[in-house]
Amino acid sequence: MTQNQEEEKQTFFPAIGLIAEKAHAQDAQQPTDDEDDRPVQEIESLCMNCHRQGVTRMLLASIPYFREIIVMSFRCEHCGFENNEIQSAGIIRHEGVAYTVRVLARKDLDRQLVKSETCTTSIPELELTIPPSKGQLTTIEGLLRDVLHDLNMDQPLRRIQDGAAYEKIEALLGKIRIILADDDEETGDDDGSKTQTNASEKDVRITPFTVKLDDPSGNSFLEFIESTADPKWNMRTYHRTKEQNMKLGLAQPDSEETGVDAIEIPGELEGENDEIYAFPGQCSSCAQPLTTYMKKVNIPYFKDILIMSTNCDRCGYRDNEVKSGSAISEKGKRITLKVEDQEDLSRDILKSESCGLAIPEIDLVLHAGTLGGRFTTLEGILEQVYEELSEKVFAGDSGSNDRKAFETFLKNLKEVKNAERPFTLVLEDPLANSYLQNLYAPDADPNMTIEEYERTWEQNEELGLNDMNVGDYEQETERKCKHANGNSFEA
Repeated sequence: MTQNQEEEKQTFFPAIGLIAEKAHAQDAQQPTDDEDDRPVQEIESLCMNCHRQGVTRMLLASIPYFREIIVMSFRCEHCGFENNEIQSAGIIRHEGVAYTVRVLARKDLDRQLVKSETCTTSIPELELTIPPSKGQLTTIEGLLRDVLHDLNMDQPLRRIQDGAAYEKIEALLGKIRIILADDDEETGDDDGSKTQTNASEKDVRITPFTVKLDDPSGNSFLEFIESTADPKWNMRTYHRTKEQNMKLGLAQPDSEETGVDAIEIPGELEGENDEIYAFPGQCSSCAQPLTTYMKKVNIPYFKDILIMSTNCDRCGYRDNEVKSGSAISEKGKRITLKVEDQEDLSRDILKSESCGLAIPEIDLVLHAGTLGGRFTTLEGILEQVYEELSEKVFAGDSGSNDRKAFETFLKNLKEVKNAERPFTLVLEDPLANSYLQNLYAPDADPNMTIEEYERTWEQNEELGLNDMNVGDYEQETERKCKHANGNSFEA
């Protein structure tokens, strides 16, 4: 982008902070030099409430570290109806985006939130899910107040028509009121008027909760504090499914449903058996019938594996698991990788159920069995580790000192998963069923070492290998037959 293009972009889409400063200066009757550079556009529009003419005001703005947006505000002077929303001024991104913020203190309620018309918002602790609706520019506190207002409007009618629904929604509204601390919401001024105190300014302890945004178009945003290393904030991008592309108008529906699109295999993996096997089963989340798909694939320079995928269309539960499709190795394997840049994060990784993972630089140790079997990229598995640990850490009741230490640890983990600092990854698998992609194959990888070692007796005992007979079935059968024919019996 040339300098002239950049200046023109800044002229059309000034930073939202500059717009706020300009509005504050105008309110204080302190006009700025560029006061009339970007006036608000006003258009007469039909009011959908009273069907008379109202006014829509539009403003082009940009959010730092995000993108350009169009802020629209409608007001009808006849009936007082108001409506505010935003639209993205950019293009649909190549990937979807999911944001997660842990709200642990009242100042977190001031985090800015941009929700596009394709974004799903959820707060798991409240069992609250807001489906895609109109675009919105607000804060976490503003989002909660909108939910409180919208659900509270029809409560008198629900109380008469559906008592059970009324009780459930009233319980939800009670939890939101506790978060907002609305018992003393209004305070009196000297002139007798009442003003509302922001929830973030109240000296009341907050119940921790999580806010999640999931937008397949990639046009939503949840603010971080200071930098992307904020331990309470996390962003994850993902590839859209075919269904999501069809909802966004980026793909046409197929003429026939095949039903086997659930399996996504990273990399170019080819196997001798191209068939996908389907097994009927039951969803472990909602107990509804579903189908688990399984495919056998071969990883180059490694071995055959089995990839199993489960997807429940009713509750959205998804699970992917990897199993070894080969014989048990005689020795264990230890893989050590020196990660230096983003390119290393794109390596394919197979972590079996028997594999442990460690990053010595941040004192991270995951024992065998953690996360189960996973076949993804190095970036993907570190993202899963971060999400699992952050949920457990912030959901606990540990003291402030422990929580501060955990936040420091998560900050270091975030730097590692973003390759902002070099680190060492160690995979140790006593069954040698784990794999890390060699970018230089078939030549040796200068940043990766692979060691084989003899399993200890304790490891064999834990894996159930000490009492396993894997070689002399025929000899054992012949011995037993001769023993029986000789009329000799053991007690």
